[in-house]
Amino acid sequence: MKYKDYYEILGVTKNATNNDIKKAYKKLAKKYHPDLNQGDKAAEEKFKEINEAYEVLGDEGKRKKYDTFGQSYSFQNGADFDPSQFGFGNGGYQYYSTGNASDFSDFFNMFFGGHGGSRTSSFDIGSMFSNRRSKSVRGNDIESEIEISLIEAYEGASKTISLNVSGEIKTISVKIPAGILPGKKIKIREQGGKGSRGGKNGDLLLKVKIKEEKDLKLEGIDLVKELPLSPWEAALGCDVLVKGLKDKVRIKVPEGIQTDEKIKLKGLGYKDMNGSKGDMYVKIKIVNPAQLTDEERDLYKRLREISTFKSRG
Repeated sequence: MKYKDYYEILGVTKNATNNDIKKAYKKLAKKYHPDLNQGDKAAEEKFKEINEAYEVLGDEGKRKKYDTFGQSYSFQNGADFDPSQFGFGNGGYQYYSTGNASDFSDFFNMFFGGHGGSRTSSFDIGSMFSNRRSKSVRGNDIESEIEISLIEAYEGASKTISLNVSGEIKTISVKIPAGILPGKKIKIREQGGKGSRGGKNGDLLLKVKIKEEKDLKLEGIDLVKELPLSPWEAALGCDVLVKGLKDKVRIKVPEGIQTDEKIKLKGLGYKDMNGSKGDMYVKIKIVNPAQLTDEERDLYKRLREISTFKSRG
């Protein structure tokens, strides 16, 4: 016969209190209950084993009898032993259970027999699942994505979107809060998965994606504006009107500025939902004309002849 270590089955120590044992049983019984594991034979057997362990350790009298035997011999869980060598079957241990032995192992029946009805504990897992089935169930939250422009994110907007939610096409109005940042989620209550047995629907969570602009991008709460300049504008310096998200501002480009250098415009960046405002950085990009007039070509040639500048060492 195989020895059953009921403490190991419930995952508790031999010094566990009655409350510890009850908590362990409740947790495992919920995990392996047939209602949650339909058709899973392994889970069904595990559930029976858990009930058997609790039948013994959850009862003071049975636990004392079991501990007396276990303390006398060093058995490992699943180890084979001959009951007749330990006084069973010949006037040794015999304890009559109030449990239903038909669902329990030979090891249990050897100790406690099989008479009477099932023991009623203060925790009834069957009742718990029966009550659970009768309660309302909230629907699942559903996540999706919404793509908006940079100006919509900055100013806030109202949009109408259509989404497939659990097989149903829904048309939903979405309010975009001003100053939202990419990656943030907008919650729309009760527009997610359907609840059952009268339960509320889940929520719809829309993750914000901000479209990239051609020459303006968001970095944290700073804006980076790309400014194309001709070689002579970069070399001689110039005044340029630059448009940010909404307003235009005139900036002075110093002479001799290089590609990828930045001019900082303090406080002209993005304003987030907390009221924090970033800066705008004007990033220079020197662009050569694709076509030259005859006069421009002559001037470039003349510049090449007289210039002392060397771009390569």
